[in-house]
Amino acid sequence: MPRGAGPAAGRHRKAARGRIVTQTPKLALTFILATVTLDAIGIGLIFPVMPDLIRSVTGQDLAHAALWGGVLATSYAVMQFLFGPILGSLSDRFGRRPVLLVSLLVMGLDYLVMAVAPTIWLLLIARLVAGITAATYATATAYIADITPPEQRGARFGLIGAGFGVGFVLGPLIGGLLAGVDTRAPFYAAAALAFANLAFGWWVLPETVTEATRRPFSLRRANPLGALRAVSRLPGLRLTLACFLILGIAMNVYPSIWAYYGQARFGWSSQMVGLSLAIYGISFALGQALLVGPMIRRFGEHRAAHYGMWVDVVTLTALGLVTSPALALMITPVTALGGAVTPALQAIASRAAPADAQGEVQGVLASLNAIAMITSPLLMTATFSAFTAPGAPVFAPGAPFLLAAALMLACLALHVLGPRLRRTAAA
Repeated sequence: MPRGAGPAAGRHRKAARGRIVTQTPKLALTFILATVTLDAIGIGLIFPVMPDLIRSVTGQDLAHAALWGGVLATSYAVMQFLFGPILGSLSDRFGRRPVLLVSLLVMGLDYLVMAVAPTIWLLLIARLVAGITAATYATATAYIADITPPEQRGARFGLIGAGFGVGFVLGPLIGGLLAGVDTRAPFYAAAALAFANLAFGWWVLPETVTEATRRPFSLRRANPLGALRAVSRLPGLRLTLACFLILGIAMNVYPSIWAYYGQARFGWSSQMVGLSLAIYGISFALGQALLVGPMIRRFGEHRAAHYGMWVDVVTLTALGLVTSPALALMITPVTALGGAVTPALQAIASRAAPADAQGEVQGVLASLNAIAMITSPLLMTATFSAFTAPGAPVFAPGAPFLLAAALMLACLALHVLGPRLRRTAAA
């Protein structure tokens, strides 16, 4: 090693730990995108093995394993709801870097616990902890807001969505391959990914919270309801939050009922369902990476969200009515154009918030997304059951998509008419 390399490296580490970002650091942005992608991969890795793992630790049949799977999924989403604002507010107080790195450490340890869990109760505790660490999405988006000018945030939030889409595709594929080796192998792989990203972030991630933007931690603002009340008082943000929640409930129709819909409507096998989900994930990732930025630059955040909502209405309605499997697969990539809505709404919310509340705002958005993840599966599966069960008034497997389209129309009405009503009231 050349003379002086050690001290220079030490100075670099100190700079990464202590400096405040004044320009967009490419490695830091890469780390944030990797964190979101790895979160999605880590979730997807365990999808193929959860039924077998639950059966192995409970000794029960598949039907009972499915019930436990619902409990685990709901507990995960509840923790995201509760801890999204807490981690967001902690990052406003102590900085984004420590919150992200500690969360990655806990995430890696949690996957190791799931890899060796001998009982369903330990697995449940591990999923609760996993839901807490998954709330780092709020801190990651707050970091993006810190290092990005307001007019570019929509495009950057789109990159985060692209990272999640890539993870959504890769996770189940890798998990399925590893499951052939051992049921618990995907959990070890997810832990390794978390620890690798932790090491990467330790070296490249600088802090973005300055003394000017740092603010005291308050439990009143950190709990989900308190944070929601505080954030909703910001001018013009209440309608954006309502749109974000309705959007989440509507668009969670895909993971909630797609597999059931494909089997009931088209007689798809599990392999075909997986292929169709891969098409959706790839289309979503490409749309977020390549289309969202240009759409927002061309039309602005408000109009990009407006047009994206119309795309969602049309594609959801089409999926609700289509009877051809080939046509359904052709419609799926078009949904990528609707992917502009989420990053555009995130950018609108971020622009409405002061610099010292970026973490809190993104935490509230994460909690609203968690509410959607809790309520949408219940709503959509109940609708699917009502229109496919014996004795149903009409056999309509696509009914949940029509319901989602109706929700998107309500979202569109709030987004378009809300500001007009507010201006009329002010006049």
